[in-house]
Amino acid sequence: MDIDRYIQRHEPTWRRLGDLSRRAGGSNRRLSSLSDDEADELVVLYQRVSAQLSHARTVYADPDLNARLSRVLGEARLVLYRRRGRPGRAVATFVTTTFPAAVWHARRFVAVAAACFLLPALAAGLWLARSPSALDASVPTELQEVIAERDFAEYYRSDAAQNFAGRVTVNNTYVAFTAFALGVVPVVGPAFILGYNGLNVGVMAAVMHRAGEGAQFWGLILPHGLLEIAAIIVAGASGLQISWAIVAPGDRTRGDALRDAGLRSVVIIVGLIACFVVAGFIEGFVTPSDLPTALRIAVGVSAFAAFVVYVVLLGQRAAAGGATGLWGEDRRDVLDLAEEAAASGTTIRG
Repeated sequence: MDIDRYIQRHEPTWRRLGDLSRRAGGSNRRLSSLSDDEADELVVLYQRVSAQLSHARTVYADPDLNARLSRVLGEARLVLYRRRGRPGRAVATFVTTTFPAAVWHARRFVAVAAACFLLPALAAGLWLARSPSALDASVPTELQEVIAERDFAEYYRSDAAQNFAGRVTVNNTYVAFTAFALGVVPVVGPAFILGYNGLNVGVMAAVMHRAGEGAQFWGLILPHGLLEIAAIIVAGASGLQISWAIVAPGDRTRGDALRDAGLRSVVIIVGLIACFVVAGFIEGFVTPSDLPTALRIAVGVSAFAAFVVYVVLLGQRAAAGGATGLWGEDRRDVLDLAEEAAASGTTIRG
């Protein structure tokens, strides 16, 4: 078939795909502007024209025809990448599927990150608590007394509750983002941030226990610290998985492995902001409150347990449904299906 007959035969298909793309919302391009039948037709036509473009490139090698079909497909692609869905539904999908799937996918890195944080904390705390000379060399005696007698407890009352909560939320988000960003320094970067923060916790625990204020230390740390530390560990895990993609990409190219790790890590960091907000609220309003210590600790344990149950149960369910936690994964499903069908020569049924 010559090129003129080919164009004449398929012209209606190309026009129809272009019409559907334009009707889908102009510059906003959303499938929600189309009926269900029209949306299904758009996907089928996208697959069909993709195959036709491949054929035209191979058989005719006509620049004008290729440019026209590429333009038509580009318009449809914008619609498919912004497939049907309301903002509320997108948020719900992120909360119930994408974020827990990303954390569950990174669970081995979470275990490594936990070790990077907890081992220095335990080692420093136990060693300094049992070695007064080492503790005095690390923290001057006068400073230890000030911390134990006044500064540690007063820190949580150093500002109005809402201001303090906002400040610690921003600080924790910064630490999390730093742990994520340092993933480009393979292993060493995230491990350093985690180990440094763990070391600080261990040193402070040793100072408070030596002064006989161990109960006060745990009573002030546990209400917000369980969730806060858990979130920092998960953030460190997001950095570690980026590092691992660089070091050991497996059977993928290093670029592909790094892209996927990066997309999952972005999901994790965005999702953790909610955890830091909750932890900041607890640290600002519950930790320094006059509530009984047992009740304050119960709040912290409950928040931590809720986070763990949420991630494990929803993460397992999402993984079983095929979700891997990639940023934008749900928006690519329709387009990937169409492209795979075009590559295999099959037809998508509406």
